[in-house]
Amino acid sequence: MGAKAAIFATAVLAVLFAAPALAQTSSPPAPAPMSLAPTPAPAPAPHYVDLAELLSVAGPFHTFLNYLEKTNVIETFQSQANNTKVGITIFVPKDSAFAALKKSTFSNLTSDQLKTLLLYHAFPKFYSLAEFKNLSSLNPVNTFAGSPYTLNLTDDMGSIYVQSMWSRPKIASSVYATKPVAIYALNKVLLPMQLFSKEPPLAPAPAPAPESGASDAPSPAAGKAGELTGGKGDSTSAAHNVGAVSFTNSLLLAAAGCLMLLW
Repeated sequence: MGAKAAIFATAVLAVLFAAPALAQTSSPPAPAPMSLAPTPAPAPAPHYVDLAELLSVAGPFHTFLNYLEKTNVIETFQSQANNTKVGITIFVPKDSAFAALKKSTFSNLTSDQLKTLLLYHAFPKFYSLAEFKNLSSLNPVNTFAGSPYTLNLTDDMGSIYVQSMWSRPKIASSVYATKPVAIYALNKVLLPMQLFSKEPPLAPAPAPAPESGASDAPSPAAGKAGELTGGKGDSTSAAHNVGAVSFTNSLLLAAAGCLMLLW
């Protein structure tokens, strides 16, 4: 009986010691800790050139900008400028270029014609000044207005000329030339034959401004001349008075002589 109890106790102890070992071998291994990759920084937003703002502070290009906003062509140009793969080149006439032409030159255009005229002042691609030399070999060059409206570019010893039917201005300056936007200033408006069958008349010459600061006071030279004239008159009057006194004295002497003879 004692031997059976001892065997039973030994079996129970064996089961108790073997259970943790079986649990360790049967349980799956713990997963390894996951390493999180760093989140990449967001790409910076592309920088777009605000054409309206640029033209409002440069120049003066107020007339051209007013026409762009009036016809909504500024939105077409801005959309093209935001396309960084292609870009845009704009030829901007100064205010003096518009003022040099008669006002009816532009007021007689329809809204569509005015829009075409503005589109005629741009290429739908970015061109630097250095690229114009090669571009001149491809004349005529299509403008934003379409194939009938073309421009010829010539490089004359480093000076770039943009030729339309009725004008051939030289690029006066580079206002902005960083890809994808190039803006060049002109001293004349580009005038295509499709819109102007003959050369537009020039504005009438302004009336001369009235002289300012004029005074009614005699000039020093006039005063001096007056003094000289006045001095000469006084001398003549004095000489006349002396002559009259001498003549009177002669008469008196003659009368006295006659009286003495009669006496």
